[in-house]
Amino acid sequence: MSYVVCGGCSPLVFCYFLSPIYDIPHTTYDIQTTNSKSKGTNMVEYAPMLQFLTPTFIISVLIALSVHEWAHGFIAHKLGDPTAKVEGRLTLNPLAHLDPIGTAMFLIVGFGWGKPVPVDPRYFKHYKRDTSLVALAGPASNLLLALLAFIVLILFSGVAVGSQGEIMLPPGGFSASKELLISLATDLVQINLVLMAFNLLPIAPLDGSKVIRPFIPLKYEDHYHDFMVQGPKILLILILLGLFLNLPILSWWIQLVITPFLLLFSMIAGVL
Repeated sequence: MSYVVCGGCSPLVFCYFLSPIYDIPHTTYDIQTTNSKSKGTNMVEYAPMLQFLTPTFIISVLIALSVHEWAHGFIAHKLGDPTAKVEGRLTLNPLAHLDPIGTAMFLIVGFGWGKPVPVDPRYFKHYKRDTSLVALAGPASNLLLALLAFIVLILFSGVAVGSQGEIMLPPGGFSASKELLISLATDLVQINLVLMAFNLLPIAPLDGSKVIRPFIPLKYEDHYHDFMVQGPKILLILILLGLFLNLPILSWWIQLVITPFLLLFSMIAGVL
């Protein structure tokens, strides 16, 4: 049976696009950007891998990954494709979604991949539309998780939102259990927004490349197919440009995507 994989190899490839906000835990949580002194512009900076490996960060990654992949399988199942359920992937158990090599790469060098959810589009009544919906389900689930985590921050920490969308937590004064909850919610907001934005990039094998499928004119189908084939190479080049040439195109993309949602979160914080 041939499969089209909706989840791609992307769910864990985002650590290097997180700003190093963990240096100031629970005081100022700048979810948007950090200022680059060398360039004089706002950008998401790269940070050493070990600085991110806190218990709440690891838990947040596992939650974000599991929900992301479950959402792909759940929507595919609702649209008539039983493949994910048959193969035991319609679950929130992170062990079902972890790829051993991808996980090892994530721990060693800061980026890796999860095990993609198998999807067989032959079950779909509307191939392009349903494939797009299945792909969109993953990033949408991460946005919902980020929103829920942000609401938890508002309710339990007296969070304030700055003029540029940064989330600011009052220093000190929390019990150990509340401190843990706030740290977990903070990581969940950051990780899910970045994972959502990264996966919406319209380059294969990321979800965004399939989300745009229904909007590709028929006369450009062959060009779209060729672009999909070259997608992994293009994505690798973009990652390497950020790592070695200080040209963080992926970070710019993530900032562009999450900024409107940061403004929305600011409005929600103002209302609540």
